[in-house]
Amino acid sequence: MWDSLWINCNLCTIHDVENDAGLGIIHNGAIASTAGNIVWVGEASKLPDAPEKLAKEINDLNGSWITPGLIDCHTHIVHGGERINEFNMRLEGASYEEIARAGGGIRSTVKATRAASEQELFDKAMKRAQSLQSEGVTVLEIKSGYGLDWENETKQLRVARQVGENLPLDVITTYLAAHTIPEEYQNDGDGYIDSIIEKLPDLEKSGLADAIDGFCEGIAFSPAQIEKLFKAAKDLGFSLKLHAEQLSDLGGAALAAKYGAKSADHLEYVSEKSAKAMAAANSVAVILPCAFYFLNETKKPPIDLFRENTVPMAVATDMNPGSSPCCSLLLAMNMACTFFKMTPTETMRGVTLHAAQALGLEKTHGSLEVGKVADLAIWDITHPAELSYHMGFNPLQELIKGGKQIIQR
Repeated sequence: MWDSLWINCNLCTIHDVENDAGLGIIHNGAIASTAGNIVWVGEASKLPDAPEKLAKEINDLNGSWITPGLIDCHTHIVHGGERINEFNMRLEGASYEEIARAGGGIRSTVKATRAASEQELFDKAMKRAQSLQSEGVTVLEIKSGYGLDWENETKQLRVARQVGENLPLDVITTYLAAHTIPEEYQNDGDGYIDSIIEKLPDLEKSGLADAIDGFCEGIAFSPAQIEKLFKAAKDLGFSLKLHAEQLSDLGGAALAAKYGAKSADHLEYVSEKSAKAMAAANSVAVILPCAFYFLNETKKPPIDLFRENTVPMAVATDMNPGSSPCCSLLLAMNMACTFFKMTPTETMRGVTLHAAQALGLEKTHGSLEVGKVADLAIWDITHPAELSYHMGFNPLQELIKGGKQIIQR
């Protein structure tokens, strides 16, 4: 017998089927799990026998909707301190770049993160992760990037791993030592990149990081510096990601595609050439509307360009203290629609299958298909588009992680 069976529900499978390509909607559906994986999904009328003969546990959802568990594929939730003073500075007219060049920005969070203990970082990160989880998130990417030296970068990664060990949550960790140039390497970006590369074999042996990331921008690292890092990281078998084209077009997205990066993120200034390169490499464009909103930016990512070139688009919170202090993936979905004119179908796919692809998890997560992990978000809604429609409202009823209920309201 199956372990669990959910009946009297509507399914948003995110798997292309004839009746609704893109969302894969099945009305009056059923879905079953055994040993944490999906073993049956489809119309309830096609179940092979009566429910009570098929499963040990039967869950009647009374018409609720099931989607895959949501995936936040770009966050910085492990950090010390906050940056409220910079919020005030921006309101008085200072730009993100001006604040960074004046010694604020990432470096101010680096000071706070270095000063914080692992326990302090863990306690705060857990609260942020639980907030995301309360809205249906079952997979979370967490970056380092606020240590900028071996000791503190690995401290962040250890905390990130601990979050995944202490919550029913899959955590993917990303090493973002190339976030900005630390004070110790002032005016020596090449030397700092070399110091990162030197420790990559130790990082690989530690098992603390799943991917390598960098910030390719005028206030951070040049394409040549990022390429040097990517060559070394790829040789060691790391997955690659890149913060690219947030403030200017340096061709970072094309560089990421050249090295087979899982994603390029931000992309407000991305060119058509880079978009085509991403499409050819099947790299995901990770759209981060909360940062756009919080920084009061005006340059929008070229969503139509991604559509025209069939670049898969994910949506994430970019939760961080400086440009996106947001722990709501549902709000990010709404902002992607309202600011960037993404459709609710695109944002739904953007926090499920495409987010999984951005993390290299598309074979096991992101859609309701037989053989995939039974991560199910159960909602009190009339259509999945409501998840992008509401603001400040959470319709989650239950959250299932690996076939087991972890949240019930």
